[in-house]
Amino acid sequence: MLSLALLTYALSLSSAVRGQVTTPTNGDIDATCKQIAATISNASEVFFPSSPEYTADNAHAFSSSSAASTCSVEPGSAQDIGAILRIIGSTRIPFAVKSGGHASNPGFSSTTGVQISMARFRNITVNSTAGTVEVGPGLTWDEVYTELESAGVVVIGGRIAGVGVAGLLLGAGYSYKSSQFGLGIDNIVGIEVVLPNGTFTTVTSKDEDLWFALRGGMNNFGIVTKFTLKSFSQGQVWAGTLVYSPDQLDAFNQAFSKVAQNNDTKAALVGEFAYTSEAVSPGVVVFYDAPTPPAGLFDDLLSIPTVSNDVSTRSFADFVLSTNSTNPPPILRGFYSGVSLTEYTPAILNVLANETLFWGNKLTPLDTNVSIVAALEPFNSGVFSHGSDSAFPPDRSRALFPSVINFVWSNASLDNTMAQSLRESTDAAHAAALAKGQNVSDASPYINYALFDTPVELLYGENLPRLQAIKKEIDPEDVMGLAGGFKV
Repeated sequence: MLSLALLTYALSLSSAVRGQVTTPTNGDIDATCKQIAATISNASEVFFPSSPEYTADNAHAFSSSSAASTCSVEPGSAQDIGAILRIIGSTRIPFAVKSGGHASNPGFSSTTGVQISMARFRNITVNSTAGTVEVGPGLTWDEVYTELESAGVVVIGGRIAGVGVAGLLLGAGYSYKSSQFGLGIDNIVGIEVVLPNGTFTTVTSKDEDLWFALRGGMNNFGIVTKFTLKSFSQGQVWAGTLVYSPDQLDAFNQAFSKVAQNNDTKAALVGEFAYTSEAVSPGVVVFYDAPTPPAGLFDDLLSIPTVSNDVSTRSFADFVLSTNSTNPPPILRGFYSGVSLTEYTPAILNVLANETLFWGNKLTPLDTNVSIVAALEPFNSGVFSHGSDSAFPPDRSRALFPSVINFVWSNASLDNTMAQSLRESTDAAHAAALAKGQNVSDASPYINYALFDTPVELLYGENLPRLQAIKKEIDPEDVMGLAGGFKV
């Protein structure tokens, strides 16, 4: 099994994280928690330390992404979320909103203030007449796919089990089916959202500014309570994971580069370089959206001897569940950083493999739990052509393929070392792409792979002024600025 799901988790909560505010006293936060508890309806509930609900509400996939909030609240209605936001806006208490808890950066969906968990928003409603599915933000994508299996439909969402619905969609959302249908945000029909002033509304393509801002704008514009998504018929798929020994690296690079250039939009790949014992082991998830792929399409990868191979014809939900390595031991820390590429040539693949080897050799002696992984994600050249203008990507005229370098460790004293090493590795990969003629000088990294200190100017490019104007109009008191994240 690839360790592809170890795409994780940044440094330590610091002033470098946008949106953090001067922490009020514990008494101030505690008073706000009690005020929320006295205001919300019976559909919602506030929890304090020592309760199992509090523990679950604060839990994240990696320890470096978690924080000990003063209280947690599980709202059960949009009305109660409105009341919570009005109280937080008046008391100026820091807060966070958690969907699946898979956020890669500390302080982005965690806080020492009020932790809002969307765990009670778990609705899934299929509308076969309209060809849509309503999905609650408290679900993970594997839960969505499993529930939809009996209806014979699927929506465009995450690729890894354990990833939350809201975080992926608010950050744009790549899918195994993105070459066919675009990003997750390109397949949204409506978004029910509680605005920063506590009112709630349903946003569609008729609402020009919020429609633009919410699709890729992260947590800057309110709290989403429901997504209405296009649905697509779904039968069995041919998919699974191939893992190779280090001595097959050169053969893998040649084969992956060749297969990645195919024009069949039903095909998808996620490659990986994993550091193992002073060497690099390549691997790949192969996917075809039919029971059997066309003859020869994946032969270059299939002909290389493997260490393991679980490729089979199976249901889409079963395939996604097979990637479930998202629950590592709670001692593990980590973060990751993305670099965008326009193609995966053997030369650039060799650079990424060498980065994996270099940092593995350098960092593994510092911590026995170190894991170094680079993930490779090619798509069809028309991947951005399926949707209208949105906050992200800032430029839809060229396809960008998200690559991500992942560091995982356990010793908290190594946080700064790991962060700086990751920055250097990402910079080296970007410089190599430029040197090899790729048009990526101003390429935005995929937001959900961006390290916590990535400038918002790089993420949103020419879209940033418009996003800032929309934010000022709907959130003049900067309520959403009390939550961490990439703040516009």
